[in-house]
Amino acid sequence: MTEGAGVRAGDVPDDLTATEAGMWQAFRNGTVYDLSCGDAVADDPHGGHPWGEERTVRARIVCWLLLDGPPALAGRVSSLKLTGVQVSGSLDLAGGTVVPYVEMRRCRFEQDVLLPEARFTTLRMVDCSVPRLEAARVHTEGDLHLPRCRFHHGIRLTDAQIGTDLMLNQAIAHRDHSGRSIAADGLTVGQDLQAELLESHGELSLRAATVGVSLSLRGARLSNPYERLALNAPQLTVERSLYLTPAGVGAQAMSGMTPAQGTRIQRFACEGGIRLDDGRFGDAVDFERARFTLTDDQELSLRRVQTPELRFLGEQPARGRVVLSGAKVINLMDRADAWPGPGRLHMGGFAYENLVPRGPFPLVERLDWVAAATAEYNPEPYERLAAVLRAGGEDEDAREVLLAKQRRHRESLPMAAKLWGYAQDWTVAYGYRPGRAAVWMALLWAAGSFAFARAGHPPMKRGEHPEWNPTLFTLDLLLPVIDLGQVGFWQLRGGWQWLATAMILLGWILATTVAAGATRLLRRN
Repeated sequence: MTEGAGVRAGDVPDDLTATEAGMWQAFRNGTVYDLSCGDAVADDPHGGHPWGEERTVRARIVCWLLLDGPPALAGRVSSLKLTGVQVSGSLDLAGGTVVPYVEMRRCRFEQDVLLPEARFTTLRMVDCSVPRLEAARVHTEGDLHLPRCRFHHGIRLTDAQIGTDLMLNQAIAHRDHSGRSIAADGLTVGQDLQAELLESHGELSLRAATVGVSLSLRGARLSNPYERLALNAPQLTVERSLYLTPAGVGAQAMSGMTPAQGTRIQRFACEGGIRLDDGRFGDAVDFERARFTLTDDQELSLRRVQTPELRFLGEQPARGRVVLSGAKVINLMDRADAWPGPGRLHMGGFAYENLVPRGPFPLVERLDWVAAATAEYNPEPYERLAAVLRAGGEDEDAREVLLAKQRRHRESLPMAAKLWGYAQDWTVAYGYRPGRAAVWMALLWAAGSFAFARAGHPPMKRGEHPEWNPTLFTLDLLLPVIDLGQVGFWQLRGGWQWLATAMILLGWILATTVAAGATRLLRRN
């Protein structure tokens, strides 16, 4: 019997081992080929218990089945379903087209799995031990499932195209020679990318990846403390939401669902920087209860991100920076204790339309939030906050923000301008509290009237002066433009002359500050 003829007829080739012959028959029948012994310790693919020849098949025979296998038995659909099997040699399907359904559970691979440019309908590898998965430009019509697998030298999914879902739940990926645990730049996923409770030891790279529905990193732990980034995902596009939130741990926990009461919770935790620059997210970016461990030169970077809602509700990072420069969101949901302190928050050009604080976030703390983002004076964050408050009907708070902006600006001015700023602040609060002008005018008017009522005031020319009225005289001094016909008819000497001069100067200062404030208000409106 020739080998080709035997395969076409479905006969078992002569050179197969007994274990491989059993796999051959299970493939034709479309049934599960389970070589587990029933002992949890011995069946653990990640443990050290050796698996002998009775549980081992050659990778070459597996490839033969998948690429050019025998026909299915009558009334059956051929598929490869392996459980508790050890694959010796390198499973190399590069460039091949695999039509049968493939599912491997609790299997152990001695060498790398090579799938670059291969095409599958659906591929499921569950709880397997794999030295490395090379799958650049792999294409699946359906799912690619890799839950609970351990990849000792990383995964490569560069430019892969997944028709429906990519699942990496509870997988563990260690770094490769380049420091990446998962290299998936240019990845396209038709529906969800689920990586809940993922453990990544190295850089998780998703540069320019596209996800058709949601990307879930609930409960994931990303660790790359000695390099700059643990999650490197600039230009990431997610049609709905990115979740970096807690996940329920245990059999009763449902993926993507709110954990039931009593379920143990694992937060999303990242040791290393995160880069989401230029990302586009259709619904939200959610950081609820996320924990970030950064060094001084690492950052959580959201430069130029666009999303309808940013939920910045994580734990405040003790070190590192949070960068929102150029980001655009509609709703900013945040907590006062989630933001880093001065010098570690950057918001230049950050645009948001609504503030939705979770818990108390008084205006004084909101002003501290803006101040923390402006190590050097920058008017834009203050003006953005004031515009949002005004749009929400909080005009008084908006004026307080703009007043804080002027006071912050004053700190950067030279001494002469700074003194003029103090004068504007004390008198009319830079025009944002115009009622102060009336109070100052009333006080000066009353004090001047009381003083000039006791002043000596001989007329300049007899018979050519109005009746002495200290109240009108004081008002005429204080109003620099309006002439009430009192000044210029009386002789004041000594201290009274100095008092009149002081009243004129104070009147001019008050009028100038009122005019400056009014101009500022008109320009703002």
